[in-house]
Amino acid sequence: LPIFNVADALDAALPDTFTWNSIARNVRMIPLKTEGLIGRAPSVKYFSDDLIIVSEHRSGVFVFDGEGQEIVSFNHRGMGPKEYLYITRVNYNKKDSLILLYDGGLKKLFRFDLEGKFVAIKMHFGELGNISYLRPNYARAVVDVVKELGGRPFLTDCNTLYPGSRKNALEHLYCAWENGFTPLTVGCPILIGDGLKGTDEVEVPVAGGEYVEKAKIGRAIMDADVFISLNHFKGHEMTGFGGAIKNIGMGCGSRAGKCDQHVSGKIKISQSKCRGCKRCMFQCANGGLVFDKETMKMKVNTENCVGCGRCIAACNFDAIYSADYHAPQLLNYKMAEYAKAVIDGRPHFHISLVLDISPNCDCHPENDAPILPNIGMFVSKDPLALDQACVDACLAATPMPGSQLYDRMHSPDFHDHHDHFKNSTPESEWKSCLEHAEKIGMGTREYELIK
Repeated sequence: LPIFNVADALDAALPDTFTWNSIARNVRMIPLKTEGLIGRAPSVKYFSDDLIIVSEHRSGVFVFDGEGQEIVSFNHRGMGPKEYLYITRVNYNKKDSLILLYDGGLKKLFRFDLEGKFVAIKMHFGELGNISYLRPNYARAVVDVVKELGGRPFLTDCNTLYPGSRKNALEHLYCAWENGFTPLTVGCPILIGDGLKGTDEVEVPVAGGEYVEKAKIGRAIMDADVFISLNHFKGHEMTGFGGAIKNIGMGCGSRAGKCDQHVSGKIKISQSKCRGCKRCMFQCANGGLVFDKETMKMKVNTENCVGCGRCIAACNFDAIYSADYHAPQLLNYKMAEYAKAVIDGRPHFHISLVLDISPNCDCHPENDAPILPNIGMFVSKDPLALDQACVDACLAATPMPGSQLYDRMHSPDFHDHHDHFKNSTPESEWKSCLEHAEKIGMGTREYELIK
């Protein structure tokens, strides 16, 4: 421990030299294991088996166990709305992991209950060229609340399987920055969950899984103590819609994990519909598409195709389709199991913003007009109930004139599926994801809306 004044502590005069056993029955030396700067004259309080030390200038807090191991430390001194100027008193409830600080000057009580835990906030930073992704101000609002509660947040996503601006960590970070996500704008660091090349992963067993034995999840995401998903709810060309489960299951998968989920969906190309424009080729990162110079048509290299489905959405002429009728269902089953692997065994919370409801994923370097009007924000501790509530709200909404959904509903050959997402993208399917998520015990599809 640092130097302290024994006389002041005992409220008595002491000679210049004395023996410890003259003032105490037992003396124990506790070496503190910390990289923080405590200072020369801290305030030390003992709570049960733990020590709380307030640093020299009454700004930092350090909590140690009885062996001197640092449990948590933080410094929130400042003039912000959730910051203090001078710690007058401190209290600690170990059972509830609750630290209470009182600032006598401000006459305010501050509550910190995340123990400085690492909090992963999973979101999508948007592909370059896309303009419907969630803006950084939404992330900042979540970050501020986490920091107010004493957590140590970071924004995260994993690298993509397809070509674009997010297939490795460097390009991914540059993309995030260009779309407005920087430590200054969001108030916390940004980490790419599966590392530089998308290979930094952890194999996580899936409890109750039927299609995935071990999910390959980005290491940084699994290292976090608390998990929060911040989701843009929108349409999707394969899974019908993208919400919490997709953001967690597909989004937290490493590049190998994404491949595992997509592998059942090999594609075929209708030669009569193909125009040979090569637009689909630019969406393939795996050499799964080749251009036949003799026929001037695209063909599939089935050995290289991973079934990610990016080319399906890229084709304006409906020439590309899934070779396996059940591929969307298999993708949904695996995606639900991946999501369960991410959230099992630790605190988690989920936020979905149902606005700018584009017909396709934010992975596209472009986006069409919203197919439905803005609805609002939904939050839940259950990602399955959250997705069900969001999709129900969308199905009850009126399609936006001029959108992909509206135009298809007014085309001469329209077949009504009585489902906005399937009407927008007929080859997609979403119900199997929610059904399977409930089957494996992720949560429930029953919910109560509290406004």
